Amino acid sequence: RRTQAIIVDHLMPPMARAELYGAMAELEALTDEYYQALGMDPRREALLRQSIVDHLRQAGIDQELSQGVTDDAEDNDEALLNELDGYLCEIKESQIRHGLHVLGELPEDDKLAGTLVALLRLPRGSEPAYRGILHNLVADLGLALAPASPPDGSCFDPLVPGTGAWEGPRPEVLLKLSDTPWRSGADTRDRLETLAHQIVLDHVVQGDVSEALAAAYPATAEQCRYARDTLLAALKRGVHMEVQSLLDGLSGYFIPPGPSGAPTRGRLDTLPTGRNFFTVDNRAIPSPAAWTLGEKSAQSFIERYLQDNGDFPKSLGLSIWGTAVMRTGGDDIAQALALMGVKPVWSLGSQRVVDVEVIPTMLLGRPRVDVTLRVSGFFRDAFPNVMRLFDAAVQAVVEYEEPGNENTIRDAVLARQAELEGQELSATEARRQASYRIFGSRPGDYGTGLNRLMEKRNWQSRNDLAEAYIQAGAYAYGQSSEYGVSARSDFEHRLAGMDSVLHNQDNREHDILDSNTYFAFQGGMANATHSLSGAMPSTFHADHANPAQPRIRTLKEEINRVVRSRVLNPKWITAMREHGYKGGFEMAATIDSLVGYDATTDLIADYQYEQVTNTLLTDPSNQQFLRDYNLSALEDMAERLLEAVQRGLWKEPGAYAEVLQDLLLDLDETRERAGTTVGRGPHGG
Repeated sequence: RRTQAIIVDHLMPPMARAELYGAMAELEALTDEYYQALGMDPRREALLRQSIVDHLRQAGIDQELSQGVTDDAEDNDEALLNELDGYLCEIKESQIRHGLHVLGELPEDDKLAGTLVALLRLPRGSEPAYRGILHNLVADLGLALAPASPPDGSCFDPLVPGTGAWEGPRPEVLLKLSDTPWRSGADTRDRLETLAHQIVLDHVVQGDVSEALAAAYPATAEQCRYARDTLLAALKRGVHMEVQSLLDGLSGYFIPPGPSGAPTRGRLDTLPTGRNFFTVDNRAIPSPAAWTLGEKSAQSFIERYLQDNGDFPKSLGLSIWGTAVMRTGGDDIAQALALMGVKPVWSLGSQRVVDVEVIPTMLLGRPRVDVTLRVSGFFRDAFPNVMRLFDAAVQAVVEYEEPGNENTIRDAVLARQAELEGQELSATEARRQASYRIFGSRPGDYGTGLNRLMEKRNWQSRNDLAEAYIQAGAYAYGQSSEYGVSARSDFEHRLAGMDSVLHNQDNREHDILDSNTYFAFQGGMANATHSLSGAMPSTFHADHANPAQPRIRTLKEEINRVVRSRVLNPKWITAMREHGYKGGFEMAATIDSLVGYDATTDLIADYQYEQVTNTLLTDPSNQQFLRDYNLSALEDMAERLLEAVQRGLWKEPGAYAEVLQDLLLDLDETRERAGTTVGRGPHGG
């Protein structure tokens, strides 16, 4: 694809913990106070519980918890408060962008420290320099063998989500970091995160590793030396190279190559930046490491679907992006193969994939999942061999005869084949069409068709969006003779039969509301299935940011998490304001994605529209920022939210419809007074 082109890579944005703010911080304080009052003062318990319930309802968090919130003081207190604890912990520990990267510049010290902690969080080896920084602190403070969730006696892992009661030691240094109660493993992690940030700021960013640190925290000190001498040095060298390589490239000079990947996912070999990045050997997709993660994620998905639906998934739609495959070595493909019950076979030495092996369902312990891929145009162009490999895996499963009725893929293909033969197709043609499982844009085309419709507001109903998605992706891929074959009826047949739709995300350097591509692919697929079948499939999001612990959430849970941790977060908003017009662009793009997801999945609640409007548009300080730096973005945000009202996505807007209309009228008058004739573009300026 690139021929003689050069791509100069750059650093990701500064990273930070989301932490708690506003109503969530108040809820945490109330919950701590409630636990302190337990068994001591029944009247105070009841008052605090009612206050917690009131806060939950005012903030809309009651709609984001699976436990029902009732006014009865007895029945579900413990379950509700445990879930609330876990919910607040997850939001607090979420990694979000703390601004944007400026080419050729490192962030200021505090943001740089947060970014370094994010880079050091995941373990990459057993030596102290390569362990996770929280793991080193756990070892140095003697917390490693502390039971995290009695009575199971499991050892404390600072990266494992959980709010079990803390019965381990409470070192003085951690006690002094906060005056809030220390009740759970989540509280322990919170203190460890704070300590890690302080140590990295003092001994890596602003100073050197002191003798006192080495004496008190030997493992952490060793990692800090590595961070200062190697990691920070690579960051500094990288930002210099970003500008120099750009100038050198424009002058026709050689640009040194470097690998691609997500640094926050443990790929520190991608540093320094400012290099001409190369990707992967596409003949080694999926890699053995990707297969390990893919297997774990597939099993996690099966368990979550079974938990939510009471049965195994039968037919799954999965979007595949080329950039994600390049970063991960093929997590998504590995996951799809594992769900089907197929394992790659690698050649010794080169680790290239040379074949596939069908795993008997007796060993799988479950039915096979019939996976359909909707591939991006970039994946199609960059990985044709992987499409052939996946198609070969499908054919191998179709030909694989085994006892029982758990080979759902073979059963589905044979049933569809019989149907097509009834339409006067030959047995060979019918078998081939019935086994199409890879679909994408026509060769030379890209995207799903939804982005343009949404941007231009050129649609009337969800069926219009479904039609655009189907029309854009109705081309089948497989072996060399099936490269972009028009196959609309086959694509529709696959979509109509899907009971679940899944999308994977491999890092925390961006999220599903950062780009309209997420809703265009996942939301587009779910909406097309609903349009064809009349039923919305179960939609899931797989978080692969920590390869050792993939997590499956429903799409609704992930949207809620992103809205709370980033979109409404003063930390993110303040950081965006530091970037002037570009910060306004990012705010507007987030609202575009939010409305796009609602248009395709109907998962955005009215209270979320209200909170986003209050935080980004009607808040005086943020509105003034947008008026000063990106008036077009403010107009676009108001228009997009008003569109949500007019289309019935925002179902009961109340006075907000008038508020948005008045804001747009005021902005028009502002332009007229300023003599501005610039039209309203997509977040432009």
